[in-house]
Amino acid sequence: MKHDRPLIGITLRHELETERFYLARYYGEAVEAAGGAPLHLSLIPRAEYIRTVVGRLDGVLLPGSASDVDPLRYGREPHAKLGSVHPLRDETEALVLEAAEELSLPLLAICYGMQAWNVARGGTLIQDIASEVPGALKHEQGAPRERPSHRVTLQPGSLVGSLAGAGSLHVNSHHHQALELLGRGLRATAWTSDGLVEAVEDAGAGRWAVGVQWHPELGWERDAFSRALFEAFVDAARAGVPTQREVSHHGAVGS
Repeated sequence: MKHDRPLIGITLRHELETERFYLARYYGEAVEAAGGAPLHLSLIPRAEYIRTVVGRLDGVLLPGSASDVDPLRYGREPHAKLGSVHPLRDETEALVLEAAEELSLPLLAICYGMQAWNVARGGTLIQDIASEVPGALKHEQGAPRERPSHRVTLQPGSLVGSLAGAGSLHVNSHHHQALELLGRGLRATAWTSDGLVEAVEDAGAGRWAVGVQWHPELGWERDAFSRALFEAFVDAARAGVPTQREVSHHGAVGS
């Protein structure tokens, strides 16, 4: 039975120095305000655990990270400007994505989350924008983090374009990596003026799955598009496909 407040799983971050799992408050608050029930997922890269918990979810949110996706995951050697790599985050995220894709759960992937989704689909990343993209914009704006710092052009008819009701948006920017080759079944739906992909969507019919490079959880209370994005995500999770969850509760997922 579906609930009025769909259960949204949100993966955590890993602080290597203290061995803590943590996450900024804004992700959960944005989900709750949109009508969802946020649930934090521990970074335990065990398939049985991940399948058990994801099988009970109505949607998955992959948040940003202080780390970079390990380039070995997409067949590249580490660039000199590669940031820190957190294996627990990479491994858990890959398992969560695999389980969510099998169930066709609604997905909202933010910043690192979008990059991890692209890699899971066989795509690659630009490891350091400033040193690899001639004429690139400044994509690490710093504080205040919620301030819109550059414009993105939106694909007409896309989910993000329809939610915005416009051909472009001003968004914040907090990333030094970006998508390079798109993964299987993903289509780009937003770009910056320097040509970088800022949003992707699942090209398959019937599934709500969106990745954005910016951070809609920052300043969502004052930004109409960010609120609309979270509301559309939670609405998709609420609609859901009950038979999928019934199957997962009886242990058939991955059997």
